Amino acid sequence: MNEKSFLTQISLVIPVYNEEERIKKSLSKILPYLNQLADYEIIFVDDGSTDRTLLVLEEYKNKRFRVIKNGKNCGKGYSVQQGMLRARYPVVLFSDADFSTPIEDLEKLLPHLENYDIVIGSRGMEQSQISVHQKFYKEWLGKIGNKFIQLLVIPGIKDTQCGFKLFKKETLVIFQKQTIKRWGFDFEILMLAHKIGFRIKEVPVRWQNDFRSKVKSSDYLKTFGELIKIKWNVLTNKYDFKNYGR
Repeated sequence: MNEKSFLTQISLVIPVYNEEERIKKSLSKILPYLNQLADYEIIFVDDGSTDRTLLVLEEYKNKRFRVIKNGKNCGKGYSVQQGMLRARYPVVLFSDADFSTPIEDLEKLLPHLENYDIVIGSRGMEQSQISVHQKFYKEWLGKIGNKFIQLLVIPGIKDTQCGFKLFKKETLVIFQKQTIKRWGFDFEILMLAHKIGFRIKEVPVRWQNDFRSKVKSSDYLKTFGELIKIKWNVLTNKYDFKNYGR
């Protein structure tokens, strides 16, 4: 079944930082697919790039492209937040700029919007297909980190960090309450969605590691600190869930 036929409008949010070397390749992957849809918009959020990323994006700019400029490096979480809050269409996909999960896997996520509010791609399920793995120590740190994430903030999700997530527009209220500006934003927004009562579905997808990934070893420790901050915010009622009215 071709799920594209059920999709008329979609917003695609892509955070970018020093992506001049791979943004053209990514666009060559996704534009033929998106051009089969009735309507779409791509929102690029540039996180203070110091290379030619913005110049490359200007080459493609048209009525379906929007570019938001942070002005300085504020973090991936902040960039995604800014893009999501400006999305116009009923269905919104967030994807990493390298498209480690191919755009065609959107069709694996779309059917679940009938019964769920947020559908997330996962590298951690039995049916997930990893063609190029991360270095062993990064995979190990990721698995250990996920155990803490499930224990402290969002139980039952095997992979919170895959950069391929689909949202109904009404769920984007969670980004208004987001406080984490860098790598830990994924599990914060999923925790917020869970606490508010939005239905989340995890779906196995294809994924391949890009050796040019921006994630450093030191970022794992920083992300653990963000996890502790989120747990503290929950315990001190910083998010004020009762005002959502669900």
